[in-house]
Amino acid sequence: MPKAAIMVVLDGLGNVLMMWRHRFIIDRWVWELPGGYVDPDEDPAITAAREVEEETGWRPRDVRPLGSFQPSVGTTDAENLLYVAMGADHIGDPVDINEAERVRWIPLASVRDRMARGEIVGAASQVALLHVLAYPPT
Repeated sequence: MPKAAIMVVLDGLGNVLMMWRHRFIIDRWVWELPGGYVDPDEDPAITAAREVEEETGWRPRDVRPLGSFQPSVGTTDAENLLYVAMGADHIGDPVDINEAERVRWIPLASVRDRMARGEIVGAASQVALLHVLAYPPT
């Protein structure tokens, strides 16, 4: 699998930028972080920032690496590269209108409850959000 780059965008007020979308494979509506596959020869941090802009209409600021993980190390090589942005500027409507039903800033404090209710199920979103909750960026 190609590498994927995912970004946690924080607003400095205790909120995280997320997308509400339908995942047809599991036939469920879920909250996810923006992200996508890394283009050949593209810096993964640039990919993550580009995907945030295209999918949400927000341009992330102060992008930092967060870590990486392999979601299914026993069956595929599908590295997910995680980033965090401290702030973002609204630049307009999302370019890729098929990515999400809606884009919202949700309270970071609600993430664990949303996971427990099955609203955040994607491995990349869970790993990145739990990392930020455990080790808040400064």
